Amino acid sequence: MTGRWRRVPAAVHHAWVRHPRWSLAVRGALAAALAWMVGVVAPAPFSDYPYYAPLGAVIATTGTLARSVRESLQTVAALLLGAGIALAADSVLVPGALSLALVVGVALLCAGWRVFGGMGAWVANAAIFVLVLGQGESADYVGAFAGLVVVGAAIGTGVNLLLPPLLLTPSALALGALRDALVEQLDDLAGWLDDEGPLDAAEWERRRRALYPTIEGARAAVARSGEASRGNPRARRHGERARSQARQAEVLGTSAEVVDEVVRLLVGWERSGRAEVALGPRLRPELASALRSFARTLQDAGSDAGPDAGAAFARSLDGLQDVVHDAREDTGDDHLVAGALVVVLRRGADVLSG
Repeated sequence: MTGRWRRVPAAVHHAWVRHPRWSLAVRGALAAALAWMVGVVAPAPFSDYPYYAPLGAVIATTGTLARSVRESLQTVAALLLGAGIALAADSVLVPGALSLALVVGVALLCAGWRVFGGMGAWVANAAIFVLVLGQGESADYVGAFAGLVVVGAAIGTGVNLLLPPLLLTPSALALGALRDALVEQLDDLAGWLDDEGPLDAAEWERRRRALYPTIEGARAAVARSGEASRGNPRARRHGERARSQARQAEVLGTSAEVVDEVVRLLVGWERSGRAEVALGPRLRPELASALRSFARTLQDAGSDAGPDAGAAFARSLDGLQDVVHDAREDTGDDHLVAGALVVVLRRGADVLSG
């Protein structure tokens, strides 16, 4: 029992770094609670609307450190513009459906400005709040609304600064999933060429497209990790790991493009039902061997592909190129598709060699 309990902290930490949503929830809850306490003790009229402070805190803690600063500024700008639109309308129009429609229409037009990014909706929200809830005390309401959101956003940014997310583990997991998917695709493709011959076009088009969600998931995870590293004091302690992961992302991104193009060429020119295929029985085994070598190189490269990682793969491509050359000499055919496959696969070998 004692040994089991000793493993609990490690298991909790493992789950914590795998699922950044948990740390986001903790940061958001802490920032909202602190912002609420500040709003309650603030002088009037701020203390009349303390719930706007947690709103700003949650906005600031739902992303990375760099994003929290940017989105906080965008939100405040959107709030001030929306409040200004409502105040201008309230000063010249009689309150009612017509004034509300006009305010919302103008606010929605302004919400599309690039300067607001994803926070543009707050222009219309602020305009509605000020027009509907601030009647009779517009100045006090606008000051409290905007001021408390600013204070809450500052608290949320401070919490993000003290507990900054780094997100290296989720991106590492996403890259690992992409590596596994590419290795499986290459092995399956090599096995098909050896055992089945020309490809079933519909089947391999489906397989090619099935990789897209994994590729996009890895790209998004790496982008979030890179954003989380900007201005993050924890990034200095994990600099080598972050650089290794960036290198891995480059290798796998290029490899994914190579695999996609190889399948495209084979689906177009080495498919079943085609009167004259591009490779035929003589070249298919050599291409299958090169694809297996590509898969092994990807699998063995780990998180940091060394300078010699693609050497074996490059040698297998030399063998494939020699066979293609001999086939040209023997048959007089150009074998353009086979040559194109060698060129495409060379790109994969080059990125693995670094």
